Amino acid sequence: MPRPRSRPTEEVEYEQMLLGRHSLADHRGGRHKYALLDRSAYILLSRLRVQGPMSNGELSDAFGLDASTLNRQTAAVTRAGLAERIPDPDGGMARKFRITGEGTQLLDAERERVVRSLDQVMHDWPDDDIAAFAGYLKRFNSSIEQLSRRPWPRP
Repeated sequence: MPRPRSRPTEEVEYEQMLLGRHSLADHRGGRHKYALLDRSAYILLSRLRVQGPMSNGELSDAFGLDASTLNRQTAAVTRAGLAERIPDPDGGMARKFRITGEGTQLLDAERERVVRSLDQVMHDWPDDDIAAFAGYLKRFNSSIEQLSRRPWPRP
């Protein structure tokens, strides 16, 4: 018999666990059969798109990843032609990664695929409910970012 949930955060935990199993909202588990980008490339390219060129160190700090994990991710998107290494536009010594035109096109296509899927899931939701849900997700993510000291820039 399921244990009753006595705190609202226990409800959030349970629903977050359920959300994590859906490839639509979370690309965890590798490539979804319709996904254009795997989860790590999607997130990495999204960050480069919003923030602009970033060094290995900046990316490592932003994601809280060790150098070897980050190197694998940046190598994969660079090999695929989705990002490129460039000299630091500000004249620093470190080379930086920048999203390419192809990376931008693929990211836009993947975002549109996800938005179409969300449109299907939320087809019977009033726009006000969707906006409220988006606001709560933003607040939730911002609180996590504040605790982890890893803010995510928003356009």
